[in-house]
Amino acid sequence: MLYIGCHLSYSKGYEAMGRQALDIDANTFAFFTRNPRGGSAKTIDEADAAALRQILENNKFGKLVAHAPYTMNACAADENIRRFAREAMTDDLLRMEAAPNNYYNFHPGSHVKQGVDVGTELIREQLNTCLTEHQTTTVLLETMAGKGSEMGRSFEELRAIIDGVELQEKLGVCLDTCHVWDGGYDIVNNLDGVLEEFDRIIGLERLKAIHLNDSLNPLGCHKDRHAKIGEGQIGADALIRVINHPQLKNLPFILETPNDIEGYAREIKFLRENYSE
Repeated sequence: MLYIGCHLSYSKGYEAMGRQALDIDANTFAFFTRNPRGGSAKTIDEADAAALRQILENNKFGKLVAHAPYTMNACAADENIRRFAREAMTDDLLRMEAAPNNYYNFHPGSHVKQGVDVGTELIREQLNTCLTEHQTTTVLLETMAGKGSEMGRSFEELRAIIDGVELQEKLGVCLDTCHVWDGGYDIVNNLDGVLEEFDRIIGLERLKAIHLNDSLNPLGCHKDRHAKIGEGQIGADALIRVINHPQLKNLPFILETPNDIEGYAREIKFLRENYSE
């Protein structure tokens, strides 16, 4: 089954997101756990959360892929920024229990000229502080394009983070097609080879979700500029191969293309028409 969706706004609550997903024929979706550019988080209404859980069950949704705020930087040089990252993740993982057994995706962060080794250790420290044995949520490290001092630009960098985390069973990876393409992984001409490399370094059992995006930039540019499906350098044919790949096709696919809700509905329709059961 194709589990496909997009980012939806949490401003009107959980149930509203579920109903909007149904309106555009989505059976998964992403949402920011709090203001994506700040620190505030909407109070959870238990009746609202229960209504979403019922929608998910009744309509056989795939895993949801919540997203941490962009301002979270676990490996910042500034301790105050790192403190916010720890506090936000700790709070978010508690909040995620309102919709249990789903995914929480975050950008590993930028080491800000401290170096990859320091960045790796700081991200490990945050995860070791925030992850708990009792959480039902799997935390996903996102593959990044590698602009500036961004961490997670290679499978090796993600593996190094995972290796230092105590509760590794609570960790997975979200592969962003735009980011890996911009990072130098040729998913257009060598998708099998990229997945073999991922499996060798990280293990495909840790690949839990896909951010499905085209890219405005050529392979290996390290810039991270998303494009609509079929309007970038990756192209529709390659992304159709991604959703139909036997090692990927049952994962949740989240569109992060530059679209309004009608545009997402069109992309979901197009991808469903090109998916092979």
